[in-house]
Amino acid sequence: MGVRERKERERQDRERMIVDCARRIAEDEGWPAVTTRRLADEIEYSPPVLYGHFPEGRDGIVSAVALDGFRDFARVMQEATEGEAEGDRLAVFVEAYLRFAEENPATYEAMFSMRLGVRFADESTPSELREAFAVLVSAVGGEDAGNAGTRAEVFWSALHGMCVLTQGQRLSLDRDNRSARIEVLAGLFG
Repeated sequence: MGVRERKERERQDRERMIVDCARRIAEDEGWPAVTTRRLADEIEYSPPVLYGHFPEGRDGIVSAVALDGFRDFARVMQEATEGEAEGDRLAVFVEAYLRFAEENPATYEAMFSMRLGVRFADESTPSELREAFAVLVSAVGGEDAGNAGTRAEVFWSALHGMCVLTQGQRLSLDRDNRSARIEVLAGLFG
């Protein structure tokens, strides 16, 4: 391995460390605790090193966490529904989506509520977002379902609303109510 390859690998490792650290801090303490100074202290590099990886500063780091989240989301959703019977698949998807949002609240916030340096539904949309949306399209019947993209957007909007309202304690946390909501949503799109 040459010097150039080693330096590139070290750069990728440093970037991975920055993103992982930001995600950990955000999940433990919320996004206000994620600052470039704090990250620099935690990973034991100077702030200019962080800006070398993320010239946009904190916004670039939040975007990187969100892209990681979309990769994780697509994987988790595919694993959750793999092998499920057609009639059960959508309810399992909804449950997995809600669980993902509950278990990763700061990452979910970065993915769906914070400003990102990426565009959705555009030619420049990163592959991570496209793959996550493809999982949503698949959940509501795939490309063969007619208006699949629109159905996926409406489905996603309903799921996101459930997550935000639950996190804001605007919906009952009672398990029976949650199960009923999942059943109703799955029934609307199934």
